Amino acid sequence: MSQPAGRNVPLSLPRRFICDLVHFAHQIPTVPVQRRMNLAAVVGARQVAKPRPGWPAIFAKAYAIVAAACPELRRAYLPFPWPHLYEHPVNVASIAIERRFGDEDAVFFAHLRKPEEWTLTELDSKLRQFKEQPIEQVASFRRALLISRFPWPLRRLLWRIGLSFLGRKRVHFFGTFGMSVYASLGAASLHPLSPLTSTLNYGVIASDGSVDVRIIYDHRVLDGATVARALADLERALSCEILNELRFLRSAAAA
Repeated sequence: MSQPAGRNVPLSLPRRFICDLVHFAHQIPTVPVQRRMNLAAVVGARQVAKPRPGWPAIFAKAYAIVAAACPELRRAYLPFPWPHLYEHPVNVASIAIERRFGDEDAVFFAHLRKPEEWTLTELDSKLRQFKEQPIEQVASFRRALLISRFPWPLRRLLWRIGLSFLGRKRVHFFGTFGMSVYASLGAASLHPLSPLTSTLNYGVIASDGSVDVRIIYDHRVLDGATVARALADLERALSCEILNELRFLRSAAAA
């Protein structure tokens, strides 16, 4: 009796993009640092806020607040024309968004400039827009598909140029920090791969408000102590600025 034969599946455009991203991310000496946070007050305030912002918007704004005050988190390592660090003046968040593309679930990266200056309601609305509007209408999604159409050698050359030569262009194409989470699915990544200097990641929030929050960082740019302090500052931002804004949403809704 003959065995069923397998089949070759060509790489889709989004899968090519992820292959290129992982290729360059593997060349970066990244290290994860984790902090257990107690966000019970934030969980409670979010529960009664109207409208209720999603956790990605909350964490993205909180980390942007920290990065706006910490120039090291807005730096990137550039090897050409000589090894040096480039410091961007503002935050540009690169947030992983899952979308349906053809017959597969695909990952794209949405870019948000100065997320610390957005309200939580605006951020949440924008992230929902990235999940719902046509893919070809989002510039970063459209650019990823365009680059992925090129032959392999040309794609890798474009990636290398974008990551290694001009700091301003690097930020335009990739952002200053990343965020990749799937806690809503009941899971967490321990060491997500990214070509960016820092990537924020958090796990499932427990019933008592505790959650493990991680920053995966490029050790050429940052040291562990800097990242540990950034995590402490992140918890303070969540427990101060973010908590106050959530309480304001409740007060505004009541009024």
